Amino acid sequence: MTAITAAPGLLARAHTASEFAGTGQMLRLSLRRDRVIAPLWSLAIGLMPALQIVSIKDLYATQQQLDTFAATTASSPALLAMYGPVFGSSLGSIGTWKAGAMYAMIAIAAVLTVIRHTRVEEETGRAELVGATSIGRFAGLTGTLLLTFGAATVAGIACTASLLATGLPVAGSVAWGVSLAMSAIVWGALAAVAAQVSTGARIARGLALGALGAAFAVRAVGDAGNGVLSWFSPLGWSLQIRPFAEERWWVLLPLVALAAGATLLAYQLLRTRDIGAGLLAERPGPAMAGGSLAGPVGLAWRLQRGSMLAWTVGFALYGLLIGGSISSIGGMLEGSDNLRDIMASLGGSADLEKSFIAYAIMMLAAAASAYSISSVLRLHEEENTGRAETVLAAAVGRVTYTTSHLLFALLAPAVALLVAGVGIGLVWGAGDGDIGGRLGESMAAVTVQLPAVWVVTAIAVLLFGVLPKYASVAWAVLSTMIGIELLGAFGTFPQWVMDLVPFVHPPKLPGGTFALTPLLWLLVVAVAGLAVGLAAFRRRDLR
Repeated sequence: MTAITAAPGLLARAHTASEFAGTGQMLRLSLRRDRVIAPLWSLAIGLMPALQIVSIKDLYATQQQLDTFAATTASSPALLAMYGPVFGSSLGSIGTWKAGAMYAMIAIAAVLTVIRHTRVEEETGRAELVGATSIGRFAGLTGTLLLTFGAATVAGIACTASLLATGLPVAGSVAWGVSLAMSAIVWGALAAVAAQVSTGARIARGLALGALGAAFAVRAVGDAGNGVLSWFSPLGWSLQIRPFAEERWWVLLPLVALAAGATLLAYQLLRTRDIGAGLLAERPGPAMAGGSLAGPVGLAWRLQRGSMLAWTVGFALYGLLIGGSISSIGGMLEGSDNLRDIMASLGGSADLEKSFIAYAIMMLAAAASAYSISSVLRLHEEENTGRAETVLAAAVGRVTYTTSHLLFALLAPAVALLVAGVGIGLVWGAGDGDIGGRLGESMAAVTVQLPAVWVVTAIAVLLFGVLPKYASVAWAVLSTMIGIELLGAFGTFPQWVMDLVPFVHPPKLPGGTFALTPLLWLLVVAVAGLAVGLAAFRRRDLR
């Protein structure tokens, strides 16, 4: 009788165990596929806060300079919205203040990793093929989360160890590392939920990254105001741990609770749906396609319009924030001659406000390049999923098909940058009573950066055409360029290394001297790269 009563419980436990069967194999497969990408993003992001400390040690040598910096930052709503509040004026809190952007960056990396190993696998049919073997239903998701959470932990350990190596206090270093890791874990878990809800990888990425954007907006508005709204954002929770400023360890509790709740919800949703399906039902499309889809350009527009709109809105908001923070630059640089010299070097002008704008726009150009790469890699995704073969089976040539996507890879970053330039010029001009003049200067500054952005586009196209298996290496190329650009101002690299970064060649406007020659050379390099990439794609077989 006892055995009969215990049988249902034993069967339930056996069934649950079978759902996790093969988790080790799936984890090894995920590690094999991400053996380069996962260590790259975890270590690069994990070491960034320590690099901020190293760079700022010589810039603010006295406590008075640090106090001035903290007071100026606290009085600027635009800076608070961009980077969050400064808690205290110690070297640790000031040095890692701007590194607060790493919370969002590691969240993006976690989201992309989870979606790649879950929803993309279902969309391509590989998950169903693997699931037909002795692999349990939960094995793929578990392996993916173990990979993502493990990479987040590595990032946290690297962050803590590197901060300790700079001589910072143990408590603050550990708090920074733990908060960084928890940001990735929380958003990785939320991405797992998005993967169950959506009907495709593109929608899953949109849901997860849209939620991240909303969290950033809530945090930005809250920090620019009285701070209450920031408590409704997981990104705000990470900042509220307050490393190096009387750490609040209890703030980790809501982060852990959210990560655990989202993980359990993802498993429950996975249990209740079919492979390849989503909880959001697909809406039937119209019986006949509209005129906007009558051709490759219309198809490319349909595929890329959502991301183009999101990036443009983001650039517009960031342009407004940059324009609003210009008035605080003088106070931030007060007392630090080294930082003034570096800012003048980066911006190409003795006018610190204009140098700041030039540097900010140069970083916006790097961000626009990221959108351009994602647009080019849409071609790679279409090819891998077999949809490109279907389109090319019709009366559509390869060059026509490719250029329809490249049209948006080239023009969409230009639109986003120009919109950001408008935001900078309007707020900057409203502050000093010369909207027309400031608007013209900011528009010129963003325009001269476009050839540099198109060089990065050409690199992505070149990889897609010549080495399609390694097309995603374009992200590593851009990350390396940004790292060289950030650290090069401190004399870290020789000039020939700096010259490899296209963003350093355009004239440093506003404030600098305009020169046409570097822009022409950048255009030549971009056109050559695009031409070679297109020619290679035309000649090679589809993957």
